[in-house]
Amino acid sequence: MMRTCSLCSQRRIKMKKLIVADNPETWEIGTANLKITSPLEYLTNPDWCKVRNLRVFNLSKSYSYQSKGYYVSLLAEARGHKPIPTVANILDVHKPFVIKQLSDDFDGLIQRRLKDLRSQEFILSVYFGRNMAKKYDDISNLLYRMFQVPFLRVKFIRGHHWYIQSIKTISTKDIPKNHFSFVLQRAEEYFSKNRYDSEIKPKHIGRYSLAILYKEHDPAPPSNKKAIQKFISYGEKAGFEVDVISAKDFGRLLMYDALFIRQNTHVNNETYQFAHYAQREGIALLDYPESILKINNKVYLAELLQSAGVPTPKTMIVHRGNRHLVESTLSLPCILKLPDSTFSFGVKKAGTREELEEITKTMLSKSKLLIAQEYCFTSFDWRIGILDGEPLFACKYLMARNHWQIYNWEAKKKKEICGGIEGARLADVPEAVLKVARQSVKTIGRGLYGIDIKLVDCRPIVIEINENPNIDDGAENLGEGDSIYQKVIDAFLLRIAERTGGEI
Repeated sequence: MMRTCSLCSQRRIKMKKLIVADNPETWEIGTANLKITSPLEYLTNPDWCKVRNLRVFNLSKSYSYQSKGYYVSLLAEARGHKPIPTVANILDVHKPFVIKQLSDDFDGLIQRRLKDLRSQEFILSVYFGRNMAKKYDDISNLLYRMFQVPFLRVKFIRGHHWYIQSIKTISTKDIPKNHFSFVLQRAEEYFSKNRYDSEIKPKHIGRYSLAILYKEHDPAPPSNKKAIQKFISYGEKAGFEVDVISAKDFGRLLMYDALFIRQNTHVNNETYQFAHYAQREGIALLDYPESILKINNKVYLAELLQSAGVPTPKTMIVHRGNRHLVESTLSLPCILKLPDSTFSFGVKKAGTREELEEITKTMLSKSKLLIAQEYCFTSFDWRIGILDGEPLFACKYLMARNHWQIYNWEAKKKKEICGGIEGARLADVPEAVLKVARQSVKTIGRGLYGIDIKLVDCRPIVIEINENPNIDDGAENLGEGDSIYQKVIDAFLLRIAERTGGEI
């Protein structure tokens, strides 16, 4: 039976800090306004969704993709809490390009601190931004400020000079016993503070050119070649030098003033790497790495929309402990979604109890959490494109023939895989649909998004938010025409103007 959070009622406002750890009894720290709980409790107890002004220190034993630790940070952000580490921090630790950039940027400090070592390698343990040897505190604090991860293990190698070979997150079970008293002491000091280190601010560059990241032979590209040509044409009219680049051009990214990602985005492919580096270097950008990380994940999205009061189908987050409640909560048929499903892949309909059990079992073997939603059939979904908070385009995505989704990947005839598109002018879209589309992205912030909305009994409900929406010539531009290309280019001009103080 689920325990009730004792702080979610009369003491809700007073609580400021929460430690989430697999063994809460290990962290007996005498600091005011500090609560300790387990990952499962934080993820599954609905009372935590009600807590405000909460900083969550995630000390889970694993941060691997779609583990409990991963979801603690992900859902903390969706709930409006402030997690340390964030999901972006967790992923950055393991990105080779981030490690290389860190080695290059702080080479002088690394050489000074390690110059007296005689070995060929050095392992640095970082506990809340400190090391047991004070002489390494500046490097330790730098690494913490960069990644905001409580426990790190950093391996330095000596070649012609010292460089960082790897950075790994570690859990309490990886901390040597003779280090633990220092860790507890450091935790006491750390959690008693009311201020926290900010991230290192990005450097800026000053070129005036646009790169469009595009992948040849992408099975479902977000823009077709005609659309890419129109982005090039409108970009050149606005004064950009426009290049279409691919993954192999990562080393050239600093040449550009703006980056437009027109390749399928995912946290585990090169699009996140490009977005992260572009943002760090002050390059005007669509899409943002935070959007790739979060909006791409349907568990985060469900929590975010619920917290923002956006109307959605009845939804529950499913895990092994509550999988038996899906049928009674939603009834059948219902929809089951893997967190990172896209283009109807990883989205299944369960019509019977047997199908529900089979699909749930399969999906939970891939992810610790998944989404279940009530089944709402309509003949089409509204797709509303939103750019920096305002509608950009509208169209209708029709359901595939004799199917309940836009895509039917099991169709025997190619022409029956996709349901097709009908154009619509924004002026002709029901105002309630546009209002919900704006509301759904209000808490996300700036960027380019595609909102899928169903009208059920004349009531709009948000099905999905896509952080990398399709803009195909002859489809999404059928209603508003080529003005949508100009508006995207204008968004890049605005970003450059903001960065340069109005001079572009």
